[in-house]
Formats: sequence, structure tokens, C-alpha cells
Amino acid sequence: MSEIRDIREMVSLAARRDLVRIPPDLDVPLTRRVRRIIDAAAFRRLARISQLGLVSLVYPAAIHTRFEHSLGVYRLGLLFLQQLAHDTRFRDAVRGADAEMFIAASLLHDLGHWPFCHPLEDMHLASVPRHEKFASGFILEGEVADALSEDWGIDPREVVQLLSDQRADLPGRILASMLSGPIDIDKMDYLYRDSLHAGVPYGRNFDQSRLIASLCLNESGNGLALTDKGKTAAELMVFARYVMFSEVYWHHGVRAATAMFQRAFYLLVDRVDHEKLFRLTEAPMIAELLRAAQGEPGARELLDGLFGPTRRLHKRVIQCSPHEHQELYRRLARRPYPWLAACAARFAQLAGDKLASAVAAHEVLFDAPPIESEVQFNVDIRQGPEHSYRPLAEVSPVVRALANEQFDDLVKRVRIFAHPRIAAQLRDQPDLANILSQAIDETN
Repeated sequence: MSEIRDIREMVSLAARRDLVRIPPDLDVPLTRRVRRIIDAAAFRRLARISQLGLVSLVYPAAIHTRFEHSLGVYRLGLLFLQQLAHDTRFRDAVRGADAEMFIAASLLHDLGHWPFCHPLEDMHLASVPRHEKFASGFILEGEVADALSEDWGIDPREVVQLLSDQRADLPGRILASMLSGPIDIDKMDYLYRDSLHAGVPYGRNFDQSRLIASLCLNESGNGLALTDKGKTAAELMVFARYVMFSEVYWHHGVRAATAMFQRAFYLLVDRVDHEKLFRLTEAPMIAELLRAAQGEPGARELLDGLFGPTRRLHKRVIQCSPHEHQELYRRLARRPYPWLAACAARFAQLAGDKLASAVAAHEVLFDAPPIESEVQFNVDIRQGPEHSYRPLAEVSPVVRALANEQFDDLVKRVRIFAHPRIAAQLRDQPDLANILSQAIDETN
């Protein structure tokens, strides 16, 4: 236990010194070697990249940054280590050097994000890298690499391996589950922080302290589990995640803005230097896309609706889920983005014929669940003095319903959006579903 407890950042946390304050009233310990990392240009850029991007078009106060979130995740990483250092199996597996690696990784976990990263990644275009891979360029060379080598005694390549979940050894698997898993430091921070800044209660309605206090290792000793004291807190976290996706991340207005941004980028994909674009912060990236859109009127109109002087979002025309327009949902969900764009363009042509008025391809947008589903909430609960382990979904009907069976299907609906000038007319079409079905048939 002393090996982990004696790490500089752990000492600073316990002594409450060298602190910086972040919302909501949280003190984050900044040792000299942590300050060197967060003062590096690659890290400082996160202060000019918003955590939620387009969400602020619907929730105006959701303008917090990935810099703030990264400090929050780093703080939670220290609290996880503080708790797990009491677990004998954890101490036997994770030595001080491993714990220091985890602390550095927790601080750097978002370094590869660029503005509006997740909407672009969800398109799965060959020219768009995964942000985890993109982070390597910032970690393996330059100021961050020098800080890791000189101040932490860490090989930057090992940080990249841990962040990419490429370590197969026992300490690596345990630490990876703390960085990215059902109960991880990233999810625990962003649910609470996004909820706070959006001004909604949903992501804060779980007991974070109780969850951390109940952390232990699973039966195999290669990942996180919870004692039965954390069961209710875990259930509430599952529900918090469900409601945050339903009411914030996949709010229809947010998804309209997302669909507009994705289509604009798709129209400009061959007009921009991706390596240069993804290294920019938010305002310069928007400016670069607007510059590239000078010769592409559709992209320019979409971007102006998002970032111009007047907010002008496309409007919902129809939405589909497993419980409404089930067959249309089945045929549109998790289709490749180029196919969705082609289908939307064909639908625009058919809609134009119906309305006896030309409808431009960019005036109709299809938004559908991406190819990849959300990670399911699979975590074991350690029960009783005999320390038997059972999956949370087995002991909780809440988790069984929300995390395993319904999450993606109920939260991530298929939605058709249209330009405000034609949205009402399309909604009033009695055979709208048939037109949509025809567009699908003709695109297949």
C-alpha cells in the first residue's frame, strides 16, 4: 500500500496541497511534473476544444472544455488508486511504477480528441482516424514525451499501449478496466460534469463516493468489480447514463446539429487537409471548414446554420425506433454513412417530386445509430462474506432492462431531418413512410 501511497500525486491529494479548483468545488492536486504536462501546447489545446461541441446549440451553458474534463478524470484516477490500494490482490498486481503509468494515462486519455471528434468518428470514413491513434502523435514526441521520460521515468510508448488497451499483462488489464470499462474514471467524470454544465440533474443522480468506496477486483483479479454496498449506486449510474443519452447526447436538436455537421464534412472531405484540420482547436477548425465550403453551397448553408450569426437547425420530419416504424428502423439503423447519404439524396428527389418543388440533397438528412453499439454495462458484484461474484445484470432488473436490452435501441433513434422551409410540408405527407421505403429500396 505504501508504494502507491508514496507517489507524489497521491501525497499531494492526501495533504491537500498544490491544488487547483474545478467545478463543482473540486480540488485537483497539481505536482510540478503534472503542471509540466498540462502546460504543454498539445495539452493546452484541450482548453480550446469544448467537451460537448454541438450540444451547446441546445444546452447553451454546455461549453466546458476537454481540459477541465481531463483534470476531473485525473483526480478520479487518484481516488480509484487510493481506494484500491487497500485491496491486497490489487497491491500484489499493480506496483508503484504501474500506478504512476495509470496516473499519467488518466491525465492524457483525451489528448487525441479534436473538435467535434465523436460525430466524425461515428461516420467511419477511411480518412478519419480514431482519436486513440491520433493521440500517439502528441504523446510519442515533443513536450509531452519529454515530460514523461524526464519527470516520470515512463516510456511514452507504454502510455500509448495502455490507452489503446494493448497491454496483455495482468497490471495492464486491471488499469485498462479503470480507464475504460463499465465503472471507469472517464465515464464517471463526464456524466457528472456534462450534466452539471448542461444544467440538467440526470447525470448527477448517482452516488460517486459510494461507487468509489465499493471498488474491488473481480473474481479473476484482472478487472474491476464492486462490493454489494455499491450495487444501488451502480444501478443509478446506469440510469444516469441512459437518461443523459436520451435527454442530452441524443436529444433531437443535438442530433439535428450533428447530422448537419456530418453532412457538411462529408461534402468537404476531399477539400480539407485532415492532418492539419484535426490538429486545430475549435474556432480555427470551424474557420477552415467555412473556407473550404466557399465552393460548396450545400456545405456552406449547413455550416452557416450551425456557426453563422443565426442558429438554423433542420427539423424533425419522422423518427423510427423498435417501437415506432419498426421496419424502417431496422432498414436504416447502423448502415454505413455513405449509404445513408445516398439514401437521403434519393429521398430528397422523391420528396421534391411530391412537393412539386426542388429539394436539394443537403436539405434532407438521415441520422441513424452508428455501426458500433455502446459498451454494455457488464460489471460483477461481490456478495456476502463468502465473496461470491454475480453480474450486476443478474441481480438488478434495472440494469438488465436499461443496459443490456434497451439502451441503444431506445435511446438512439433513426431520425429524418429537413430544412425548416420544407419540414412542415414533409411531415404533413400521409405517405411519408412509403416515400422513405421507396428511397431505401432504390438505394440498396
